[in-house]
Amino acid sequence: MLQHRPHTTVVLAMSADGKIADFKRSPARFGSRVDKAHLEKQIAAADAVLFGAGTLRAYGTTLTVSDPTLVELRAQEGKLPQPVHIVTTHSANLNPEINFFKQPVRRWLLTTTAGSLSWKERLETFHSTLGTRAQECPLEFEQILVFETPTREIDIPAALKHLANIHITRLVVLGGGELVASLVQLDLIDELWLTVCPLILGGNTAPTPVEGKGFLPDLAPKLQLLEVHTVEQEVFLHYRLQRPAD
Repeated sequence: MLQHRPHTTVVLAMSADGKIADFKRSPARFGSRVDKAHLEKQIAAADAVLFGAGTLRAYGTTLTVSDPTLVELRAQEGKLPQPVHIVTTHSANLNPEINFFKQPVRRWLLTTTAGSLSWKERLETFHSTLGTRAQECPLEFEQILVFETPTREIDIPAALKHLANIHITRLVVLGGGELVASLVQLDLIDELWLTVCPLILGGNTAPTPVEGKGFLPDLAPKLQLLEVHTVEQEVFLHYRLQRPAD
C-alpha cells in the first residue's frame, strides 16, 4: 500500500442493479436532490476531486460547491471556495468548448507526455479558429501534470504522491468505473460512498462502479461497512477498504 498519498474516497450513485449509467453511457442524473447534496458535501470536504475523461464528456461540467454553508466552512478552514478539479486522461481528447472550461474552478489535467502534446496542439488549433476572440476564453488548465510509466501509461501512484507533496490531503474520486478499477487494483482507495437509487438499468454494456478485468472472490478487495443511511427511496452506503493489518 502506498503510504504517502491523499486520503482517497470514491463517491458514486448507482442503480439497484449496480449500474452507474445506462447502456448508452448517458449522464447519470437518476440520483435525488438528497444524493446531489451528499455528493456536494463530499466534494466540499476535499482538497481535490479526480475524474476520468469519459465522465467529463458525459456531463460536460463538474459539480461545484454552491451551498453557502459549505463554502463558509471551507473559508473557515483556510481553503478556497472550490477544490481543484483534476481530469485524468491518456489521450487528452477533450473538447475545449464544453462548459467545464467556463466553470469557476481550478482545472488540472493529469495525462501522459503524448496527451500533454495532443492537448496543446488541440488548443492551438482552437485558438487559431477564434482569432481575437481567443482572449475571451478562460484559462483552460491551470496545470498539466505528466506522470508516466515506462509503458507510457499514466503513473497514478506517482501522481498521488505528488498531490500529497503539494498538500492535497483529501481526494474524492467521481468516476468512471475504469478509473476506479485502476485505483482499486493499485490499492489506492480508502473509502467508498455508494448511493443505491431505486431503479434498474440493466444492459451488458452499462458501466459499473468498478470496471476493468475484475477480481476472483479469494483475491477481491474486502470492505468494512461503516454506516448505512436510508433517505426516502435511496440507501447511502459508506465503506472502508480493509487492509491486511485490519
